[in-house]
Amino acid sequence: MPRSHLTVAVAVNPSLFENLFARESQDRLASLAALKFQEQETRLAEEELTELIQDCEVVISGWGTPPFSRAVMDGAPRLRMIAHSAGSIRRLLPEPVWERDILVVHAAAAIAPAVAEMTLLLMLMCRRNVHRISQRMKEGEPWPQTQNLGYELAGSRVGVIGAGHTGRNVIRVLRALNTELWVYDPYLSSGRAQELGVRQVSLENLMSQCPIITVQAPPTPETHHMIGQDLLDKIQDGALFINTARSHVVDADALYESLKDNRYQAALDVFDTEPLPIDSRLRGLPNVTLTPHMAGKSENARRRQGALIVSELERYACGEPVAERVTRDMLSTMA
Repeated sequence: MPRSHLTVAVAVNPSLFENLFARESQDRLASLAALKFQEQETRLAEEELTELIQDCEVVISGWGTPPFSRAVMDGAPRLRMIAHSAGSIRRLLPEPVWERDILVVHAAAAIAPAVAEMTLLLMLMCRRNVHRISQRMKEGEPWPQTQNLGYELAGSRVGVIGAGHTGRNVIRVLRALNTELWVYDPYLSSGRAQELGVRQVSLENLMSQCPIITVQAPPTPETHHMIGQDLLDKIQDGALFINTARSHVVDADALYESLKDNRYQAALDVFDTEPLPIDSRLRGLPNVTLTPHMAGKSENARRRQGALIVSELERYACGEPVAERVTRDMLSTMA
């Protein structure tokens, strides 16, 4: 049975809380713990976060929650668990969190399926030119003909850069379409690669030999501009380059230079500056499909995030192992 004295601070704004936690999840949460809520819609300041969590054992964090600095941790002596309702979490966890041996969980596993579906959508749409043909019909072309008939995904070779939560979900949906999967991830073991049914290759080979490339690598110091001009120049003519992960991984200037000759297509969901400036050079490229960092955003994903966090709190309250724990050793390969 769950402990009856669990106290939980909800450090996400009211609108986001309603979006993440369906009524069923809210009822489960209320039956589990005494709750303290952030009342303001604006982001909390460090002092406000400290005041909110000062008497609580657990805090639910989210987009906009300040980092758990030493001042915050010193002001919350009873805190034992951080349950992050989003995916990217590294910025929230400076050294004072680990000095206290705080239990940390996050909801990346709930977001990854939405990113995978969006990535698949972009592949299907771009390889068959659906969006461009639709636009031509709307502009009055009665029955567009094209010399480029497009390509099916079945049997295609797809290169996946990064095999974390989202990368593995991308692999899962692509396996159902009988694609040939090449993966670059230096942290992926050969045994795990075999379980996933993928071929491990170097980044150079992936970039040069895969007609479809999808970036799923996290933004870490190691991955900063990992894909630069040399690698972009290796992309095949007529290929498709997708980034639904983070712009941090790709040198934006080099990508523009590589794309401006219309040698291959790109579908980009993430950018160095967001929102993407109106005068961005990318907006003028006919071979680029742009979306506003929406890959991980779906009604289903939001509800899964809340439900996952409640399930983790239920496990914690019952003294059971959590399913989505984050450890200090994991941070070097995480967003």
